[in-house]
Amino acid sequence: MTGLNLISVFAIIAVTISLILAVFLLTVKTKHKLSNVLLATFILINGMDLSMLFTGQWLQHYPGLLVFLITVSLLNNPIFYLYALSICYSDFKLKPKHLLHAIPFVLINLELIPRFYVAGFTEKIFMLGSYVTIPELRWITITGHVQFTGYIIGIFLLLRKYRKIYLENYADPKIITYRWLFQLALVDTIVHGIVLIKDILKLSSSEDTFDRLQLVVGINAVFILCWFVFKALYNPGLFRGVSFQLRPLKDQAKPVADTETLAKMESIRRYMLENEPYLDASLTVQELARQVKIPAKELSILINLYLGQHFFDFVNEYRVKKAMQLLREDLKKERTVQEIFFEVGFNSKSSFNTAFKKYAAITPKQYRNHPI
Repeated sequence: MTGLNLISVFAIIAVTISLILAVFLLTVKTKHKLSNVLLATFILINGMDLSMLFTGQWLQHYPGLLVFLITVSLLNNPIFYLYALSICYSDFKLKPKHLLHAIPFVLINLELIPRFYVAGFTEKIFMLGSYVTIPELRWITITGHVQFTGYIIGIFLLLRKYRKIYLENYADPKIITYRWLFQLALVDTIVHGIVLIKDILKLSSSEDTFDRLQLVVGINAVFILCWFVFKALYNPGLFRGVSFQLRPLKDQAKPVADTETLAKMESIRRYMLENEPYLDASLTVQELARQVKIPAKELSILINLYLGQHFFDFVNEYRVKKAMQLLREDLKKERTVQEIFFEVGFNSKSSFNTAFKKYAAITPKQYRNHPI
């Protein structure tokens, strides 16, 4: 089988998986409908790009459609960014201002109307055959790469802000949204690097190396899409977003250690010990504020700035202390470590081990065998 045939085979497999995954995302019942629609659109546009690896010859008969489909790729990076916003923020909604992200796509198509779209069939074919010398077609490629750089930087900055807000307001140690989106952005960056090299070779007419990289892109696409499928199957509840109303506390002043502040902190500590709200794995700063009858923002400032701890660490410290107590009392080892970490509010062994070792400097297993 030739390299060209292999490219087509991998492209067909990748496009098929794209369609199946997109249908799944668009039809599955979920409260994250907007996120699923954006992710499905992102996958379909990528699938459409890959489909040109085996439909390219047929599309040559429709050069106007071929070029328009190529320009659609300029919508991919904005959609990926909007998808990131939609899973990071639970109250995210599409607004008219988001149409501004489509400006490069609109401008390039407007530029192509007089020079390409209204030209005759023969002239269009000639222009496609002289791809390297056509400014508009070169600009599609260059704009796509510049656009990707801007949006991927925006996504990583968004993730940094999301993680900070999450740790300040939530106690669930399993930050699945952050990990998923970070992995996705990292994989997208690596694959885009390969595509960038491929496009440079295309513009420089290095056809042999270009074809080999086409094959690499096709193979990567299949594996990445399979990874998407497994993520969707194993995490049907993806994702947990924070509210747009929440902001990092970096600009807030540290509370003064006066009598009132000390009294509030003492009442919070007493409540944590007596009522054990941390046993709820999904405890948030808003829920704890409701229970202790302190405004959520004030409670967040007291914990994050006065104590110098994220809400995440504040709650997990109580969970670890409770786990240490249970491990000490359970001398006959009637309960497994897994049963204990679920009981104290953790929902994964890795997060429990990390928090336990951070606080106690040893693992739960070592502590059970030699309690301090």
